[in-house]
Amino acid sequence: MTALPTQRLEAWRYTDLRPLAAMSFAEVPVADVPSDLPELGLPRLVFVNGRFAAEASASFVYAVPFAAVAEESDLPLAMINAEQVRDGLTLQIPAGVDAGAVLLVSYANGGAVHLRHRISLGAGAALTLVEIAKGDGVYWHDPVTEIVLAEGASLSHYRLQGESQEAFHLATIRAQVAAGAAYESFTAVIGAKLSRAEFHVDLTGAKAHTHVNAAQLLGGSQHGDFTTVVRHKAPEGTSRQTVKSVLSDSARGVFQGRIEVDRVAQKTDGYQMNQALLLSPTAEMDIKPELQIFADDVKCSHGATIGALDEEQVFYLRSRGIPEDAARSMLIRAFLTEALEPVTHEAAHALFETAIETWWARK
Repeated sequence: MTALPTQRLEAWRYTDLRPLAAMSFAEVPVADVPSDLPELGLPRLVFVNGRFAAEASASFVYAVPFAAVAEESDLPLAMINAEQVRDGLTLQIPAGVDAGAVLLVSYANGGAVHLRHRISLGAGAALTLVEIAKGDGVYWHDPVTEIVLAEGASLSHYRLQGESQEAFHLATIRAQVAAGAAYESFTAVIGAKLSRAEFHVDLTGAKAHTHVNAAQLLGGSQHGDFTTVVRHKAPEGTSRQTVKSVLSDSARGVFQGRIEVDRVAQKTDGYQMNQALLLSPTAEMDIKPELQIFADDVKCSHGATIGALDEEQVFYLRSRGIPEDAARSMLIRAFLTEALEPVTHEAAHALFETAIETWWARK
């Protein structure tokens, strides 16, 4: 099997996978479908320990049988996934079809789970994909998602990473966005002992658009890494990256974001912002924004801030009769509001609201 990446690689300098490398994962156990899988009123496709669970899944006309395909990649985790994958989701949305929304649930409770999902949208097609990863105990979830959007297609991709607090979650998402197409993404990072979500988005056609948002809510000794590479390969593309992190106890957050603009990608508009809120003096945030621009008619910018809750704002709310915990909760929720704004699907928005409330209740 391909070796896990080490901190000698620049892209992995902030995330140490030695705790994962030191573990030995036996054969993935056979598990029953949990009785508490989420229901959002959407067609649901369920995977349990890396296998499709037909008995817990609804029929979705655009899902086709999974077929393993050898794909070249220079990304270490995608290479490992290609060697180990056994199952995954394949969605093919025909041109001009609005396929509505579908829920994808992955549950694990042991072993190493390598799922590979392929999503393709024809010209002018639309889809909302709500993805939830959860589980119990110690396991490694290594999903790879390949996305291809034809001209004018639109995909809204909402991800809740709510894995077991003992788990390892290392996800790779690669998207190709054609002319006039749009890839909208939001990820909530809440679970896992160690996690990394790695996005590679190529804007290959004129006026292609992507919005890659995230909220990291980490406590204890959790480590969360959110890494993005957005490549503008055609003129008049737009990209937005907004990542908010709330870290307590000894948690460590990482954001690495890179915008690449090819010479032909004139009139590119790229924006990147990372903001971190540290609730403890032992919490840590590492931020590494990058711009690589070869065109001369572009508008690209990035920004980053790290700080604590404003005690004057806390005092103001307390002086109005609001208890301290409630005051701090209100300020944190206000801080996360911008990251949640792109989640326009009602059921998905409610899912993330509940996840944030549940996380804060545990603090």
